[in-house]
Amino acid sequence: MTLALKPGTAWTDAWQRCLRAAPEAFHDDRVLNLWAGAWQADGRILPAASPVDGTPVGGAPRLDADTARRAVRAALDQHRAWRVIPVSERRARVSAALDALSEHRTLLALLLVWEIGKPWRLAQADVDRAVDGVRWYVGEIDDMVEWRRPLPGPVGNVAGWNYPMSVLVHAMLVQALAGNAVIARTPADGGLACLTLACALIAREDVPVTLVSGGDEFSAELVRAPELGCVSSLGGRDTGVRAATAVADPGRRHVMGQEGLNAWGVWDYSDWESLGGHIRGTFEYAKQRCTAYPRFVVRRELFADFLSVYLPAVRSVRLGHPLAVDDPGDDLPELDFGPLINAAKAKELGDLVSEAVDRGATPLHRGSLADARLLPGQDTSAYLAPVALLNPPPTSPLYRADPFGPVDTIVLADTEAELLAAMNAGDGALVATLSTDDEDTYARLAPEIRAFKVGHNRPRSRGDRAEHFGGLGASWRGAFVGGDLLVRAVTQGPADERPPGNFPGYHLMPPEAA
Repeated sequence: MTLALKPGTAWTDAWQRCLRAAPEAFHDDRVLNLWAGAWQADGRILPAASPVDGTPVGGAPRLDADTARRAVRAALDQHRAWRVIPVSERRARVSAALDALSEHRTLLALLLVWEIGKPWRLAQADVDRAVDGVRWYVGEIDDMVEWRRPLPGPVGNVAGWNYPMSVLVHAMLVQALAGNAVIARTPADGGLACLTLACALIAREDVPVTLVSGGDEFSAELVRAPELGCVSSLGGRDTGVRAATAVADPGRRHVMGQEGLNAWGVWDYSDWESLGGHIRGTFEYAKQRCTAYPRFVVRRELFADFLSVYLPAVRSVRLGHPLAVDDPGDDLPELDFGPLINAAKAKELGDLVSEAVDRGATPLHRGSLADARLLPGQDTSAYLAPVALLNPPPTSPLYRADPFGPVDTIVLADTEAELLAAMNAGDGALVATLSTDDEDTYARLAPEIRAFKVGHNRPRSRGDRAEHFGGLGASWRGAFVGGDLLVRAVTQGPADERPPGNFPGYHLMPPEAA
């Protein structure tokens, strides 16, 4: 049966709903920037297309560096007024904003599908994690800010594109709850309309948020601004994140998640059925997330058993157009992933795979778009089927870096030293896992794995609510976040306080992880 776009889910449908939901932020042909407490029809609009099928979508109205400076100064004025508002009032306003976000859940999720290619289930989960996560902070904030005070200036966020709601909007609302005005630069690669709608709903409740668009020059100006109390850069990699990493003053309060190679080791292990289920799950959202597992390191004598579950799992991955259905009345499809963030990323990964094979890597699996759920004749330039390579050479970028896409590298090891070397090839990671039947082996090897969190026979994630999050080595700079640490990162305590994190002068893990 020929697939068709589900009625009511077209980009034009979503845009018309945005015009009705937030007319102050959306005009007929563009979105506006939010700064100085008002929606501004400024900036040079760049064309944009959905990675889903090339449909034209709203382009970012990019501001110049001078306007960035004006927006930051205006946010400082908002910050000075907001920081003296009682916690009880901040709680009430943030709670009202959460209610509004919940009311527009389906529209926010549909925008995520079109703008960054998330399947419907994952797009809804992104919205839900933002709302539910901040509600937890609303209930805990009194204890978290006791004996603490807001920062001297607003928090500047240079956002990644992969989790606009559950990472960026979540962080912004917690930052505001803690007493800070908030600035966010929209991601360069997607999420503009979703974030614009979210910020319109938040701003209506008199929560001081600034949302602006700009390129590398703009981002550099934003993070250099002396008015800022903290610079935060979390989520997917883009030019804005790289700019923030390059220019942020290491002496200023900062939170920066960076690249890391998360690895899964398999050593003296036998529960293959469980591992197969986990492997399928690692392909969620095409591994375009900071806690994805693109590297498996397997004891050589277990390789045949590993392949017996790995290959069926990767072959079962479902990809395609997130809004394509067989019948108009059908629910939206259950997919593991849709497109990558753009066609350039798909081509980049395809070229890296070809280069690695030319240098000696062995292809174990190469998926095909012929099996994907796609509309007839649609643009598929941003799509890439799963790929698995055995033993990529150390000269290949895939050996040491996270591809941020559906490309796995599998490395064989004969000794524990080789296992650890291959798992630590990326100079630090956010998460890792070691699958082993022996508790003593896990207890001995896990501390040698350079990751903030190490799972035993199961994956780890960034966590929610009380769970802390960060990275080791080159994967993280600045204060760790999650739970009370997110609030500590954007508030001031005693003068001699040393927050857990990776700083130029010290590295300090949270007490429970030390």
